Amino acid sequence: MRKAPRQQRSRVTVDAIVEAATRVLARRGWARFTTNEIAAVAGVSVGSLYQYFPDKLAIAEAIRQRHLDEVLAALGRCDEEGDPAATFPRRVERFVDGVIAAHSVDQALHRVLVDEVPLAARSSYPEFEAEYQRRYRALVAESRGQAERESADADIAARMLSSAVEGAVHSAARRGDLDAPAMRSELVRLVLAYLSDRRRTD
Repeated sequence: MRKAPRQQRSRVTVDAIVEAATRVLARRGWARFTTNEIAAVAGVSVGSLYQYFPDKLAIAEAIRQRHLDEVLAALGRCDEEGDPAATFPRRVERFVDGVIAAHSVDQALHRVLVDEVPLAARSSYPEFEAEYQRRYRALVAESRGQAERESADADIAARMLSSAVEGAVHSAARRGDLDAPAMRSELVRLVLAYLSDRRRTD
C-alpha cells in the first residue's frame, strides 16, 4: 500500500475499496480490472483510491492477503469445531473440509487470482506461509503419533502434502467441481494414503 490507513474513516475507505475491487475482479477478470470501475463501485474518487494504492496490482495483492487470511481462518474453525478425541481419519476429513471451505468462498475470484493476476510469490507473505505449513506439519506428526516438532523430513513432507492438496483443490476450482462429494472423498483418500505410506516406510 502507498499509505497505511490510521484513522477509522480511512480504514473504512480502504475496506470499501478492497471489497469493491474483490467484486470487480471476480466479475470482470484481470484484463478488464480498472481503478476507475473500482472507485465507482466503492463510491470513492479515483484520487482517494490512489492515496492508498499506487496501481491495480497493489489492490490485487490486498485482495490476496484477505484471501490468505480467510484460508487460515477456515482451517482454524475446523480445528475449533472438531472433537479433540476424534480418530486420525476424522481429523484428516476436518482438515480437508477446511481447505475446501477456504477455497469455496468465491471460486470465480479464486480462479482469477490463481490463473490471471501476476501476483508476487506467496513467499512474500512469510507469516501466512509459516502458519500454513505449520498446520500441515502438525498433520504429518500426528499421523505418526508424535507431537509436532521441527525436522527436515517433516518440513519436506508438509510441503509435498500441501502442494498435492493445493494442486488438486485449484484444479477442482477451475473445473467447478470443488463442492462435489466425490472430490472431498478422493482428497481425503489422497492425504491418508500419503501419510499411511510414509508411516510404513519410516
